[in-house]
Amino acid sequence: MRKIIVYTDGGAISNPGPAAIAFLICNEKDQVLKKYSQKLEGNLTNNQAEYLAAIFALKKIKALFGKKLSKQNEVEIRTDSELLVNQMQGKYKILEKELKELFIELWNLRLDFKKVVFKKIPREKNKEADKLVKEILKTCFFLKFH
Repeated sequence: MRKIIVYTDGGAISNPGPAAIAFLICNEKDQVLKKYSQKLEGNLTNNQAEYLAAIFALKKIKALFGKKLSKQNEVEIRTDSELLVNQMQGKYKILEKELKELFIELWNLRLDFKKVVFKKIPREKNKEADKLVKEILKTCFFLKFH
């Protein structure tokens, strides 16, 4: 494999509030290899969750493929987060302290791979990751109010 495609999504209830992330790791043919989703600790914003989804995805890829193989692969992170993509491409400034810290972590994780590209996709093309996030958030919302 030369290119790994990752669909990421993150979301929060009440913004900030309980949050969750999800990502799908795919091969060059866009076939899903692995799916991951999880609730995050603490009260976070949607933007923090979007960053954490990309961070967790790169960490998981490195754990699955190992350092040597990761360094040989390009990763394309596909997300519906305009903010994340434009900040990672240097088009938007990062004003929030919490996002600056996550930006630095994500920026540094890129060094473990041959190349990491961030691509903005329409929400309709990110349905599977979005669905996984919403399933977790429904559970959080149910537990929070019952």
